[in-house]
Amino acid sequence: MSTTTELLKGAAELFPGEVVTQAQVRHIDLPGAGRFALITLDNGLDHTKPTTFGPQSLANLDAALDQVEKEAADGAITGVGITGKPFIFAVGADLKGVELLGRHQDALAIGKGGHDVFKRLSSLAVPTFAYYNGAAMGGGVEVGLHCTYRTVSASIPAFSLPEVFLGLVPGWGGCALLPNLIGADRAVTVIIENSLNQNRQLKGAQVFELGIADALFEAADFLEQSLAWTASVLTGEIEVARPEVDRGEAWDRAVERGRFIADGKVHGAAPAAYRALDIIAAAKDGDLRRGFDAEDAALADLIMGGELRSGIYAFNLVQRRAKRPVGAPDKALARPVAKVGVVGAGLMASQLALLFVRRLEVPVVLTDIDQERIDKGVGYVHGEIDKLLAKGRLGQDAANRYKALVTGHLDKATAFGDADFVIEAVFEEMGVKQQVFAELEAVVRPDAILATNTSSLSVSEMAAKLDHPERVVGFHFFNPVAILPLLEIVRGEDTDDASLATAFAVAKKLRKTAVLVKDAPAFVVNRILTRFMGEIQNVIDEGTPVAVAEKAIEPLGLPMSPLVLLELVGPAIGLHVSQTLHGAFPDRFTVSENLAAVVKAGKRGFYVYDSGRPELDPEVAALLKQGDKVLTEAQVRERVLDAVAQEIGLMLAEGVVAEAQDIDLCLITGAGWPFHLGGITPYLDREGVSQRVNGKPFLAPGVASVPA
Repeated sequence: MSTTTELLKGAAELFPGEVVTQAQVRHIDLPGAGRFALITLDNGLDHTKPTTFGPQSLANLDAALDQVEKEAADGAITGVGITGKPFIFAVGADLKGVELLGRHQDALAIGKGGHDVFKRLSSLAVPTFAYYNGAAMGGGVEVGLHCTYRTVSASIPAFSLPEVFLGLVPGWGGCALLPNLIGADRAVTVIIENSLNQNRQLKGAQVFELGIADALFEAADFLEQSLAWTASVLTGEIEVARPEVDRGEAWDRAVERGRFIADGKVHGAAPAAYRALDIIAAAKDGDLRRGFDAEDAALADLIMGGELRSGIYAFNLVQRRAKRPVGAPDKALARPVAKVGVVGAGLMASQLALLFVRRLEVPVVLTDIDQERIDKGVGYVHGEIDKLLAKGRLGQDAANRYKALVTGHLDKATAFGDADFVIEAVFEEMGVKQQVFAELEAVVRPDAILATNTSSLSVSEMAAKLDHPERVVGFHFFNPVAILPLLEIVRGEDTDDASLATAFAVAKKLRKTAVLVKDAPAFVVNRILTRFMGEIQNVIDEGTPVAVAEKAIEPLGLPMSPLVLLELVGPAIGLHVSQTLHGAFPDRFTVSENLAAVVKAGKRGFYVYDSGRPELDPEVAALLKQGDKVLTEAQVRERVLDAVAQEIGLMLAEGVVAEAQDIDLCLITGAGWPFHLGGITPYLDREGVSQRVNGKPFLAPGVASVPA
């Protein structure tokens, strides 16, 4: 047993719940190329349980490398390969164990342990090959980077170095090896840009095009093709040529590009991206040993910091809590949905129709007040399907089928008489929605579900005049519908379990993150964002310059500034929601006269982009009427965070959601709240805002917090 194996076995005591990955060695006779050793990583579970690397798993791989190292030294094998179980190569470190580490020296040992094992692949006496047969992330990608050659399956759905997204750096060779393999600019794309863009994944073809893999093969016979290619490489029939890496000014420009991306995404508020860029910058001289040492140090520091704890907390929310919605009724109560109706044919309604037909693959029919609007809505859906076909994301048969399933009709009785689920997406005004539901109740089946996509209005009030209010449910999507995962499912006062269960079942088929929400004004995301935006607007109205109010929020590292977010939402919608909430809570929600003036003037936002960057629109500046109370950035930030903490405390007291974790899940999946903050409530806890405002933290000690 090697020293590394002994150390890792000792570290395994710190990971009591590790799902252990085995590293099985088998031997294959390659035609013309001799005896070959193939290591397969497998945790013995089905493909829904990805293979990870904890201390015991690393020790198992280390032991397998002991065996093949001896065989290579003895001349018993001509090469070594490493691959994974079906559909999974390996998805990196065991994060469940990493978050339990309480000492810097333990975190440092995990970093060094991974390096010590993985780099043995590059020091064997024979060539080594990684066969990326399935999902590969983090340490799974890195173990392959230590090999001499790599192949990748064309069907891989997910390949990434997501560490920066979670608050870490690729610490087992990624930061040092990848830029030396494919160049600094491409490495920055994978390590920084993709990670900070909501953990964007690469497909197999992209992995090959970037130069990470040397060969691309189809999934059906991927391993067989990879082994045949390996034999040709070993015999010299195939020579792998890689372009020379530019170590001049291009390397420096790539690092600066990475810093620009990081500044734009996290505004210096999260250290992981900058630590990764420092290592990439230092890797320019090709000194891998120094690079690995820097990775160890960064990994240990970040493991002991708050960013990783926050990232793991957020990761667990979207990977675990999202799959088991708190408060959802027994799924056995759900009714089948074989036809969907959409009331309205505008942009939102058309987006909904597209989503329903792609995910449910059932007939979807739209109605509106005239045929022209209906034709435009159906045309939009058909056009989007054609775009997906052109991009290769749909086959011709699927495209034809989806287009045939989406139709429109003026008459609601004809359109919806046999529908199982009908959702309205009409003008956000209570009287209009009540009229729509009254018309629907007269024509739909007694057991049909009636859903509303309202963003702020009361579902209970909407259903109050119906004979069967128990089948009305809130089904609030976020724009753009195809991208944002959140779906707020709202239970009205009379909504029954069968209707609610059907709504959750539909949400699951739509692949949305469903959160059960009480019927309260503006529900979760819009209520918090409106309070947040309202305080920003208040300080501007009182006299604080727009630039100061905007810059005050930068330390949070939000994906966009408040007024840019307002532009995305639309000033008119923002004004409408603030009016709704002012009606419900006049003591806390104000209606800005300046915002009303901007809307009245028909302005789409506060900024113009003539120089490529946002600048205050002179016409908007002329509209603003401000007082003489000027706050500093720190004062603005404190006031805004205090307001948000107060509102969340009140929402939890009202039972709008079950727990603070649901607030965080909503903001992460519906508003793009950064993973590195872990959600709004742990951030407010860490900053002491929760205690100051509410007298207690939102989360229990140890949840998403820095270790003592």
